[in-house]
Amino acid sequence: MSKKSLIKKIPILVLILIVPGFLYYLLTVKGKNRYHPLPIYGSKALAKSTHRVHGKDIPDTIYHTLSDFHLYNQDGKPVSLTSFDDKIFVANFFYTNCPTVCNVMNGNVDSLVKSFDKSKMVYFVSITVDPERDSVRALKDYAKKFGPPSPKWAFLTGDTTTIYNLARQGFLVNAVRTGKDDFIYSDKLVLIDEHKRIRGYYSGASTTDVLRLNDEIKVLVYEELREREEPLY
Repeated sequence: MSKKSLIKKIPILVLILIVPGFLYYLLTVKGKNRYHPLPIYGSKALAKSTHRVHGKDIPDTIYHTLSDFHLYNQDGKPVSLTSFDDKIFVANFFYTNCPTVCNVMNGNVDSLVKSFDKSKMVYFVSITVDPERDSVRALKDYAKKFGPPSPKWAFLTGDTTTIYNLARQGFLVNAVRTGKDDFIYSDKLVLIDEHKRIRGYYSGASTTDVLRLNDEIKVLVYEELREREEPLY
């Protein structure tokens, strides 16, 4: 090999050696720096316990979490908070006689259910704010509007006190009856993590918000698996 040919090949050899190392650096160092977990909503308090970070004791934080509840799905089966242990779920409030926004909101939930059909971690619940009329049978009939039933999507009913307290004190959203056929309730889809903490609010009637929720569910799945130190596949 001539000296001239060798000189021409040196830059190629340098690139072969350097580029993989640089990409590895971007993925393992820069990639970690760019990862931002989703926020945690609700009240926060400092615990008496601590954890160590860079040799310093940092107080643990106690976050707002959902309290247990006992409701029934469209098949009459009991559903409680423990039904979602080791799961991420998205919750929203509606009622079957709602004239417009509920159908839009649940139509968007339906698209999310289909997007995460294969996921073992992600589930959805739609809770009626009119349990006096929305019986198990009424919810079952309503669910048929969205095609074949999905085991990942539960329509829930129960007693009024439980549902309204769950909305206001658990999910931190509005839910109140103002008249015979009138309700004030939030159009938010609420993202809940495996620790029963609120990780996001999204307008169920906004395509932009629903697309963001679709992405942020994936972020949360990654976060939970990363915390478990499990493979991401």
